Amino acid sequence: MREREVAAAWRFLLFNWILIALMGASFALALAFTSFSIELFGLVFSLGFVAVYAGFAHANAASATRRDPQVMFVLGATAQIVLVTVLMSPLTYVAVAAGFPLQDANLLLVDRALGLDWAAYVAFVNDHPTLAGWLSAGYNMIRWPIFAIPVVLAAGRHYLRTEEFTFAFATALIVTTVISALVPAIGVYQQIGLDPATLENLSPRAYLEQVRDFGPVRDGVLRHLNLFGLAGIVTFPSFHAASAVLYAWAFWPVRWMRPIALLANGVMLASTPIDGGHYFIDVIAGIAIAVVAIVAARRMGRLIDRRANVDLPTAAIGATMSAPQR
Repeated sequence: MREREVAAAWRFLLFNWILIALMGASFALALAFTSFSIELFGLVFSLGFVAVYAGFAHANAASATRRDPQVMFVLGATAQIVLVTVLMSPLTYVAVAAGFPLQDANLLLVDRALGLDWAAYVAFVNDHPTLAGWLSAGYNMIRWPIFAIPVVLAAGRHYLRTEEFTFAFATALIVTTVISALVPAIGVYQQIGLDPATLENLSPRAYLEQVRDFGPVRDGVLRHLNLFGLAGIVTFPSFHAASAVLYAWAFWPVRWMRPIALLANGVMLASTPIDGGHYFIDVIAGIAIAVVAIVAARRMGRLIDRRANVDLPTAAIGATMSAPQR
């Protein structure tokens, strides 16, 4: 069964490369047919990082003496996840540049129709400095799990879940970006006329970075992008909310990580309206997208697993588990 999981996971990893290649094609087309451009150093550095990790993963899989599933999937999945963010982050700017009418007023109406009072929530958090500090830290936790998840899952030999997560992460980001182009919004602070500077214990840096870039992108002023300086300019749906669900699900097979994942991602979810300036409906939509992406990933994983067998034609997998493990 362990050999079969390694074989299925490797097939899934190769399938994920196809999905990422399609994302890369979209990225290239966006640069070719729009006025956007990318700062070369950031792109070369990022692609170099991905190439090194992916190269070592595939070299390890092809080696007759050094085959180690943990190395294969930690390096391979990390390379894929990083490349997904490298490709999709600029595409969120292209999505904003589509210039569809802003939907802030409608999103706020939906919140109020649901009986959700965003201003009261912000005021409550601002009145509790300790809570505000924890939520701010939680919002910034979106970065570290993309490196921790492959390591933790591979250590527990949950190789197929590693690739399912990569697929779900990419799918959720694609769907979020497409929807954000059709339902653009800048965030709640501006819509209700609340200046974040008046909040003593809150500093919604992510929201302020979004405001910095959102207007210039829609106005056609900002077109040269530095990968190291891109902000999260997606409001609806919230990818932070989607990430919180995806991360908790990814860690779930590892028992000792469950309470940590629930706490950390619960804090990130609670912080999303505050630090990201998101409407509550943004959060709800992000959660829904994550659930759909997880269902799709699980179904794809089961399909690939059913077709997996020890005698794959790929030599890198055929003898994977017969090699000495370190």
